[in-house]
Amino acid sequence: MYPSHLYNRNVPLKSLSITNEKDKESSMMDNLFFELEAVTMDKKDLAKYKDAGIDHRDDESIQEVEEAENRENPRTLLEDIFRRADTDDNQLLDIQELAKWIHTKITEHITRAMRENVGLFTAIDNNPRNGEVSWEEYHAYFLRSHGFSESYINSHDKKHSEMSRSLKENIMRDRARWAEAARNDPEKLALDEFLAFTHPESSHRALLQMVEDLFEKFDRDGDEQLTEDEFSDLPSDGVGLDLREDRQQSIGGSEDRRKEFRHLIDKNKNGKADRTELLMYIDPRNPRHAIQEAQHLITLSDTNVDGKLDLPEILSKMDLFLGSKMVDTERSFHDEFR
Repeated sequence: MYPSHLYNRNVPLKSLSITNEKDKESSMMDNLFFELEAVTMDKKDLAKYKDAGIDHRDDESIQEVEEAENRENPRTLLEDIFRRADTDDNQLLDIQELAKWIHTKITEHITRAMRENVGLFTAIDNNPRNGEVSWEEYHAYFLRSHGFSESYINSHDKKHSEMSRSLKENIMRDRARWAEAARNDPEKLALDEFLAFTHPESSHRALLQMVEDLFEKFDRDGDEQLTEDEFSDLPSDGVGLDLREDRQQSIGGSEDRRKEFRHLIDKNKNGKADRTELLMYIDPRNPRHAIQEAQHLITLSDTNVDGKLDLPEILSKMDLFLGSKMVDTERSFHDEFR
């Protein structure tokens, strides 16, 4: 079963609030959503990212900066990211700056994962090279990447009696994810299946499966479309779905969720969400994920309740930020899909 986390962040989009006193903030959040959706950045912001070593148009420079980040100590890393995300140099990160930074990180991670997947697949597919990766080929790659000798790889104890417990657990997790990704042959993965195995958040196949899970759980009339009523009856923790949980009764519609359906999902305004619309909504590159992640971080860290984050607030929640998509996008995604 694919995880519910891509739907879930227990902080609703503030742009969906219907209270009059939040109209101004709602408008601002809507504008931010559409700005990110268009994948645009004004010239001042673009120059700021480029000066900091991140050119929004240059994947390689972003990867170089991220590789440099991995060599830094956590405090220095957070200080550097804060400086680069603070595009107006006012020593504060507002929701726009934080969401833009996270959206850039998500987009670049997805793009790089899809590009690198082909090279990794080709490198592992070597015994024989036949356009498929077998579990044995992948397992040999796993052992080799963890420093095991060729003699061990070729003649190891199947139970790995002398292997550390953590590595054994990694193998068990990999085996479970492999079983989820394999659709045709349980022992072999084609290229698209391999992407679903290594980077499910980047895999069209994996996201489509999540859409199918949505229909299976919440499409009450079986017409393979979700109506506004069906969507508004999703569990009460925002758009967080536990697709493994049996829910026999309606929980009751949420007005915020209805507005979310109208604004963010029902693109053709026909009152129903088809597979394409739900796929766009679930896709990690949808700006709502970056906005919700930014809101989540601000909610948990904004001790003076000014709606912005200063550096001391971020450093006081170091573990939270180091594990977030603001800093370690890949680890954050992969933790969600375990």
